[in-house]
Amino acid sequence: MTKRTRPWGYSDSAEAQLPDWDLHTDTVAVRGGLARSGFGETGEALYLNSGFTYDSAEQAESSFKEETEHHLYSRFSNPTVAMFEERLAAIEGAEACFATSSGMSAMFASVACLVKQGDHVVASASMFSSCYVVLTEILPSWGVTIELVEGTEEKDWAAALSKPTQVVFIESPSNPLMEIVDIAMVSKLAHKVGATVIVDNVMASPVMQKPLELGADVVMYSATKHIDGQGRVLGGAILGSREYIKTKVMPFARHTGPSMSAFNAWVLLKSLETMTMRVERMNENALKVGEFLAKQKGIKLVSYPHLKSHKGYALAKKQMGGGGSTVAFAVDGDKAAAFKFMNALKVIDISNNLGDSKSLITHPASTTHRRLGREVQEAMGITENLMRLSVGLEHADDLIHDLKQALAS
Repeated sequence: MTKRTRPWGYSDSAEAQLPDWDLHTDTVAVRGGLARSGFGETGEALYLNSGFTYDSAEQAESSFKEETEHHLYSRFSNPTVAMFEERLAAIEGAEACFATSSGMSAMFASVACLVKQGDHVVASASMFSSCYVVLTEILPSWGVTIELVEGTEEKDWAAALSKPTQVVFIESPSNPLMEIVDIAMVSKLAHKVGATVIVDNVMASPVMQKPLELGADVVMYSATKHIDGQGRVLGGAILGSREYIKTKVMPFARHTGPSMSAFNAWVLLKSLETMTMRVERMNENALKVGEFLAKQKGIKLVSYPHLKSHKGYALAKKQMGGGGSTVAFAVDGDKAAAFKFMNALKVIDISNNLGDSKSLITHPASTTHRRLGREVQEAMGITENLMRLSVGLEHADDLIHDLKQALAS
């Protein structure tokens, strides 16, 4: 029988027998990373302090030298944040995790900690607008070259990766059109030139896709989305090898400061307990909604990875456990037609968030991807009549009824 002390829900003074079998992810989502204080609380403790004390000056020095394991400052680490990091790492199957203040701080730190002037980055062409700005505007200003690859054809990726490359950044499924990239194929090519493969797994969530199992080196999340999934807090996470987190991410993040607050970590920690149930229900609803929309007159396009009509259907079925919670679709007409449709909805809210328990719809061309301009939007397939629907936990029949009456309007 394996024995461990902390972290697994026992106080410093207690050593308890732990299961000697591999626990199911659902169990880990409830119990992983627990670090109870001497009070033996059942709920995870919330440590709102900014700093920590030491028994002596010598202990402080030893702690800063990393000879003694001790929290130094909550910008560096915090007991509540550490519980969230360990639990999410266990769910993801990663050696280590670093939590950040937002999804974009996670995206930026995951890439920026690896590159310097003269380095080359290859990325999938379809992505969230802020990721696009980081890769095509901010990093080039540092002297980093960027190459974007359309689609998932091996020859195109092989051509882009025919030269030394530091980082490959993949967003799959992409936001908002849910385009799919072959993570295993790209990872194999990238590793031949020594590149680190980072996957933005936000649209799939940890429940529906495991990029590390497909060959990726790093996974990043906007924890604001499915991990919280209830519209309460911002957060991000970077997951990968212990060496990558310790030697690359942590030095960069500790000095630049995109740390997660203890309160947000506490909320997200509790959210992980219900994430699988929520995401599975949202996935079921999204498939029903996608199937409904695909049959309706007045709908020009429906893009959902687990619909047979999706160009990446076979690949999505292979590397994703479900199609996700987001459906992209376009109505006949222009922006005015899309706005009229959205304004007619009675249950579904207009909002630019996604992965929420409430169903939310947005018009990417005028909101989330507005910053990119028409030329880039068109290259990504983001048209004036396209909408992105994040399907929530409402009953699917009510969502379909709402969409039907909006179409009739």
